[in-house]
Amino acid sequence: MEIAIIAHDGKKADMVQFINKNKHILEKENIKLIATGTTGGKVEAVGIKVKKMLSGPLGGDAQIAARVAEGKTKMVLFFKDPNSSHPHEPDINMLIRICDVHNIPLATNEATAQLLLLGLDEVK
Repeated sequence: MEIAIIAHDGKKADMVQFINKNKHILEKENIKLIATGTTGGKVEAVGIKVKKMLSGPLGGDAQIAARVAEGKTKMVLFFKDPNSSHPHEPDINMLIRICDVHNIPLATNEATAQLLLLGLDEVK
């Protein structure tokens, strides 16, 4: 199962902490992580394997949306920062829409992401 991880600048540290906390779930043999470039780099820095796409503002959100549409990415964990504006907002909205169109689980905050991973951990 391919899971995409994305975090706005103000949420990157939260994402790294979340990934570390859930390492035991995310390092299972059947799970592969992909990420936007900067988020992926931060996660790699703590020793977790991730395939990096472009940075979000440079098209990484669109690349992940394409993978969702192609049926490759099966879950998206996107820690959005609701207190900041983002120049690539159209790409973000497109990613959210594509997840809805293809019925892909999408978490935009840590609480929802945790529930998705706990549910995934229950599936043996």
